[in-house]
Amino acid sequence: MFASLLIFWQTTPVPRDLPLPLPLPEWLLVVLLVVSFLVHILFVNLMVGGSILTLMAQIKGLKNKEYDTLAHEIASTITVNKSMAVVMGIAPLLCINTLYSLYFYSANALTGLMWLAIVPLVTVAFLLTYLHKFTWEALEKHKAIHISILAVSVALFLFIPLIFLTNINLMLFPEKWGTVKGFFSALLLPNVFPRYLHFIMASLSITGLFLHWYMGRKNYPFETIFTQLTRFELKKKGYSLALVASVIQFLIGPIVLLTLPSKGLGWNLIAIIFTGAAIAIPAMWMMWKGINGNEQTIDKDFKKVLILMSVTVLFMGSGRQVYRANALEKHRELVRLRTEEFQKRKKEALVESQKEQASEQNANLSLADKGKNVFNQYCAACHKPNEKLVGPPIIEMNSIYKGNKDGLQSWIKNPGKKRPDYPQMPSFAAQLNQEQLDQLAEYILTIKK
Repeated sequence: MFASLLIFWQTTPVPRDLPLPLPLPEWLLVVLLVVSFLVHILFVNLMVGGSILTLMAQIKGLKNKEYDTLAHEIASTITVNKSMAVVMGIAPLLCINTLYSLYFYSANALTGLMWLAIVPLVTVAFLLTYLHKFTWEALEKHKAIHISILAVSVALFLFIPLIFLTNINLMLFPEKWGTVKGFFSALLLPNVFPRYLHFIMASLSITGLFLHWYMGRKNYPFETIFTQLTRFELKKKGYSLALVASVIQFLIGPIVLLTLPSKGLGWNLIAIIFTGAAIAIPAMWMMWKGINGNEQTIDKDFKKVLILMSVTVLFMGSGRQVYRANALEKHRELVRLRTEEFQKRKKEALVESQKEQASEQNANLSLADKGKNVFNQYCAACHKPNEKLVGPPIIEMNSIYKGNKDGLQSWIKNPGKKRPDYPQMPSFAAQLNQEQLDQLAEYILTIKK
């Protein structure tokens, strides 16, 4: 165990941390991170999946006008979902910054310009979606241009999450920080693309369920918008998309798990992941029954499907956090030790610096001033300059030993008892060296009325 820890220490960058207190209890920040991230990723999935479906429907609409109408209807939801994705992304970003500042910013620095490019890329993607939405009629006769605008937007929507995923993935593996040379180097870590494909399938699955609900709303004027496609047909398409994407997720899941470095795997993670997968199975069965049922029964289990899939997502999101905690546990302990070591050295250096300053200041003092410091340390509890305290005042000592420094020092080292109204003075032979005795005597003999 010690040998493996030593090897890990030698091959992994272990910076010191800033020992600042968390603004909230750690468990609460973890809960906020998991919950807020799931809300954020829901709208990201709808944004990405909706953009893909819109593009596919609009391309199909070149031959069948009805699908162009479907593309228009789905496109109307994208701008709302993307805005929600951005707003809901603030909370998890703040939480992960607070909990894993060292790791998050290290990954940001290593992915470099590509991480900084997220803001302009998101801006361009958003502007393109608005341009696509509000030029639908203006570019009716220029479908190639209109579809190209959306295609570029979809490409950006697919690329931006890849940057995020690569960055979040890199923060889990500090042992790779020394070998990663930018974004594309981090992109080659073994589990990036399986996780990315899993994300794309999740986006399509959630968008399929959204399409099933959106087209089936009672207040949705379906018959006035579509002339050939039916509600039942589009509901089945939504269910089918969700089911196929979920099955692909099931197939990719083991690959994602196997490509994750073993350092973050544990029975707690395995239990969470398999429980979430088990809960999704009856939901998939219900979708299958809905697809193969009739118009009256297709919505029978929809609420159950939503509940089961939501619970599954909650388990998967929790598993993500468990893996993160497992993977970074050893390194965080090393960082804690490095930070404690640094703090200790800092304290020792401060003490040494203060001693040096005191020594320098003391070197500049006169012999009497140095004696005053000795007096304050050893004598001031019993003697005052001009008043009787426990022992006689300094001016009295001065009058007795004026011109007799050796006699004063002898008395300090071996005092007797001369007067009955004063207590016996203790000897200071053991506490004071000759240099201090010289300084003290000089001070006492310079005190005047």
